[in-house]
Amino acid sequence: MSLLSSISMSQDIYTLSNGTIEIKVKKAGAELCSIKLLSTNKEYMWEGNPQIWGGTSPVLFPIVGKLKDNIYKLDDQKYSIKKHGFFIGNTDVELASSTDESLTFRLRYDEKTLKQYPFKFEYLLTFKLVDNKVLIINEVKNLDEKEMYFSFGAHPAFKCPLDPGENYNDYFLEFDQPETAYTYPILASMLLGKPTDLILDNSRVIELNYHLFDKDALIFKDIKSKSVTLCSKISGKRVRVDFEGFPFIGFWAKPNADYICIEPWHGIDDSVDADQNFKTKEGILKLEGNGRFNASYSITILK
Repeated sequence: MSLLSSISMSQDIYTLSNGTIEIKVKKAGAELCSIKLLSTNKEYMWEGNPQIWGGTSPVLFPIVGKLKDNIYKLDDQKYSIKKHGFFIGNTDVELASSTDESLTFRLRYDEKTLKQYPFKFEYLLTFKLVDNKVLIINEVKNLDEKEMYFSFGAHPAFKCPLDPGENYNDYFLEFDQPETAYTYPILASMLLGKPTDLILDNSRVIELNYHLFDKDALIFKDIKSKSVTLCSKISGKRVRVDFEGFPFIGFWAKPNADYICIEPWHGIDDSVDADQNFKTKEGILKLEGNGRFNASYSITILK
């Protein structure tokens, strides 16, 4: 281990540092809960205040969002999974391995998961530090001979504003390319309607304000951009999330809350007219017997 790299654990929270940034990850659910720039000791992640929203970066698996009636159908059987799946806060997650620069967590199928999700899987989630960047590597393994169907997604929440004296509307989200994009409206049932609300009209920027999420999350499909950056107009601080290869990207916060979630997804909530067939669910991924699937995104602290 280098003089600048370090790994430690306290109260089921792992700390990893490379001398430039430091992260903390909860063992339960392998939830990233802190990113600090060590030169300024500045925290970039939401605190997870349970009175507002207790999450910081939950892992969504084997579904993203909500199922219609909390049910899906598979081979003439019905199964029930709660919104966003069973990885969140899961105490069966274990540290599988570590290096000077990385932590890898593992969740495997068991009797509890098989009742909700009849597939034999192993999910490996790696956090790797590269200079001022956190690379998050997702690997899903099918441990069975039959085909496996799943979705997964990320849900990191960043402090906004980052500095005292700033306001929420001093910030904006900036894509790396101009976009024309409609969002899926989230209905009273918490299911999705057709994407009809134009949010980006040949624009790269979404201005933040406390009413932006009055109708719940903004969810986009097939964005051309490969990254989006949270930017302060006052301090110039920036946090970039690179999400190349993810077909969906979501943004969300509770009303009047001082954070913003930037959420790359392989999967999406059910629509109001979903037929609940898991194999044809929008955004579902199929993995051949004994196959592996890999997808990565990253968080870079730019100032």
